[in-house]
This record gives sequence, structure tokens and C-alpha cells, in this order.
Amino acid sequence: MIQYRSVFISDAHLGTKMSQPEKLLEFLKTFECEKLYLVGDIIDGWALQKSFYWPQQHNDVIQKIMRKARKDTQIVYLPGNHDEFLRSFGDHQFGNISLTDTCIHHGVDGKKYIVLHGDQFDVVINKMKWLSHFGSWAYDMLIYVNIAVVKIRNLLNLPHWSLSAWAKYKVKKAVNFIGKYEENLVSYAKIKNVDGIICGHIHHPNIRDIDGSTYINCGDWVETCSAVVEHLDGRMELVIWK
Repeated sequence: MIQYRSVFISDAHLGTKMSQPEKLLEFLKTFECEKLYLVGDIIDGWALQKSFYWPQQHNDVIQKIMRKARKDTQIVYLPGNHDEFLRSFGDHQFGNISLTDTCIHHGVDGKKYIVLHGDQFDVVINKMKWLSHFGSWAYDMLIYVNIAVVKIRNLLNLPHWSLSAWAKYKVKKAVNFIGKYEENLVSYAKIKNVDGIICGHIHHPNIRDIDGSTYINCGDWVETCSAVVEHLDGRMELVIWK
């Protein structure tokens, strides 16, 4: 059992067929930590409103998180746009589970990070919400096509290549350029006088320096199956679960 100080997970999209709960559950079983941050879009309320889909594996993930809370792990849930229904509750504390829109994470090395989902800085969501819903539907369809592409490439003994990951990255890169997503997040961190920012939302895991501030994106559990961990010495690491 690996011991981390903190773990950051985002964009599990439980409640959709594209989610990979079995891999997330495997990952959750490998570690113990003082704090577990759920950085938005853990539950996909948009999808559940359209068609209820909640198999046992999705429930197992929630139960595993609840067991960690009962074993004194502090759970911090920061809702995103797909689970925005939780934002209506405001800031709440339920035992070892905190619900809040944003928070400050104090690293063991003295660094401070603001933690939020990141949709607050997405121009498409804030200005054209209908387009965001359409984009979510189109992305779901692309995932289904990608399943067929992967099967065909496997039959032909071709190396793994993800159509959906390629297309998603190209589209999100354009959105980021228009909205200056990452730069806006870092600018916000500087306004808040912290050392960096930890977010999710765009399904593109990354840890990099931007103008002296640390930008950290947790990725997702739809394709990349990634998380960010803080080691006991304060070092931040991106984990891609294979």
C-alpha cells in the first residue's frame, strides 16, 4: 500500500458508459492518503438527467471513497460543470467530507495551490452553454467510434492509437487558445497570491510551469486514466494508470 500525502482526481464521469470505473477502483485500492481531492465531474449529472445509467462498478467507486472517509481520509469534493447540481448546496461539511467550490491546498513543502474544477474559466461554458452540451454529446459519440477503431487496429496488429484522444486534444487545444484557459487559470492563481493551481475539466493531464506558477491538471478517467499525487516530501507527480 503506497502512502501519499494527497491525491487529486477529476473527471471520472460516473454515470456514463465511457467512464472507466474498474481502473479507478484499482487505483483507489493501491494507496492511502491524508487528503483526497475530487476535482469535479466525478458524477456526470448531465448524462444521468438524459438517461439513468449506474452499474455496480460505478457504485463501488463511491463506496470505496466513502470507506476512505470512514478511515480518516479527508475528502474534498469540488463540483464541476457536469456535477454542478452539487454547487447549489454551497459549502458543507459531512464528517470527513467537505463540499466546496474552491479551496487552498497547503503543500508540505510550504507551497500553496488553489484547487478548482476549471470550468469557471472556460469561455465556451460561460458564454455558450448550449455549445458545451452539444460538444459533450459529440465527444460521447466519438468515444463510441473510437471503440470500433481500437478493435479494428487490434485485429490488424497495429499499435494503439486513440481517435477520440487525438480529436479531443485538437478541439480542446483550439478552445484553450481562444479562451486562454491555462493562462487565465495561472493569472487567477497569481491574483490569489498562491504558488500554483490544480484543476481538471479539459481531460488533458499536465504539470508545467507557466510564468513562474505551477499549472497542474489531473486529467480524467475516461481515456487517460490519470491522477496527481503529492508525495510525503511535497513533490507533485502525474500518475497515468495502466
